[in-house]
Amino acid sequence: MTSPRLQQFIPLLAVFGAVTALGIGTSWAKQLFPLLGAQGVSALRVGFSAVLLLLLWRPWRWELSRADALSIARYGAALGAMNLMFYMSLRTLPFGLAVAIEFSGPLAVALFYSRRAVDFVWVALALLGLGMLLPLGINSSPLDPGGVLYALAAAVLWAMYIIFGKRIGHLHAGHSVSLGLTVAALVVVPVGVVYAGAALLSPQVLLIGVGVAAISSAIPISLEMMALKRLPKEAFGIMISMEPAVAAVLAIGLLDEHLSHGQWLAIGCIVAASMGSALTARQGAQAPESVAT
Repeated sequence: MTSPRLQQFIPLLAVFGAVTALGIGTSWAKQLFPLLGAQGVSALRVGFSAVLLLLLWRPWRWELSRADALSIARYGAALGAMNLMFYMSLRTLPFGLAVAIEFSGPLAVALFYSRRAVDFVWVALALLGLGMLLPLGINSSPLDPGGVLYALAAAVLWAMYIIFGKRIGHLHAGHSVSLGLTVAALVVVPVGVVYAGAALLSPQVLLIGVGVAAISSAIPISLEMMALKRLPKEAFGIMISMEPAVAAVLAIGLLDEHLSHGQWLAIGCIVAASMGSALTARQGAQAPESVAT
């Protein structure tokens, strides 16, 4: 393989690596729920992620206007609440299904920014997938209603996070993400401390927390930032759409979470809708990209 061809595959591998690392880190984090609860685990992940990215990017090197600071505060608050709601959903939902439901947030944003006739196809596919997962009384879905509500709340917050993120798109990504995660930590860590208390201070727990933060946040963010510089937005959107499917596959091996044929079909519909939306998005009228957190 020639060097130019290899360079074409590097950003694609980076996105796949980001999605895989995010899934591995979250699966690892879920195994801590019996000890710390979803609140404590979310505090560990977001808190240590903020510390790692602050050390990596040193955002104090850049100037920040008051308007940008307010935008970052909204962006970070949405990010923190999104992480907390998603982890709360994982208490009662399989990992892959929680991701699929949460994915309706960025998909809704993408469709709003790209309103073409073909987008009705992606809307129909997404609604079909969600209808097969949500306990609406029209199917035999065994999913916990509380967990579904938490996942839907995470979806709404993910959409807000993307919208707020667009307003600070002129800032360096390392600058905005590191400060945003710091704000997110200020939102999530107090909740985790109240719930988990002294259990968060165990040396073993702290060590695991650093590992979870690195695998599920620092590594995916770095890989996605690398890919975004080299991939067209459409290609990036298509690749990142694999996340629900990758999460479901990883959950089989790491969490022993097996899905029914209908649930796999639902995930397939949502992934297809997301990929289709990214593929047919109009140039110049696309939603802003999301970064794994």
